[in-house]
Amino acid sequence: MSERVILAYSGGLDTSVAISWIGKETGREVVAVAIDLGQGGEDMEIVRQRALDCGAVEAVVVDARDEFADQYCLPAIQSNALYMDRYPLVSALSRPLIVKHLVAAAREHGGGIVAHGCTGKGNDQVRFELGCYALDPNIKIIAPWREW
Repeated sequence: MSERVILAYSGGLDTSVAISWIGKETGREVVAVAIDLGQGGEDMEIVRQRALDCGAVEAVVVDARDEFADQYCLPAIQSNALYMDRYPLVSALSRPLIVKHLVAAAREHGGGIVAHGCTGKGNDQVRFELGCYALDPNIKIIAPWREW
């Protein structure tokens, strides 16, 4: 079996379409990994099932709510980490934790390749990719948005 692609899966349109695209473009199986940070919205079981319905060979939901609250949000609140002195840095804080679980999933599910749905603009793609390389310098990255 060839290496699998581990996709950071949000359950939205972009990452749902990415499952099929990655499979067709690479010929590899896709494992969708959704990280529950307590963001609310859809039930994570619905998100997981959607990934399977879109063609993922496996779909995993990682419950990282306590870890995110205790190890990321609390220290940020204690240090008054705000963007423009107004907005909590929740999105930026979440990226290293998501990356940590993606790389762990890559090791667990036989994938040396991770994929994300970040657009070619903004900091998220940089946060995801540099975080992955920091944890595993040999990991490969697929960024469908840069191809579409």
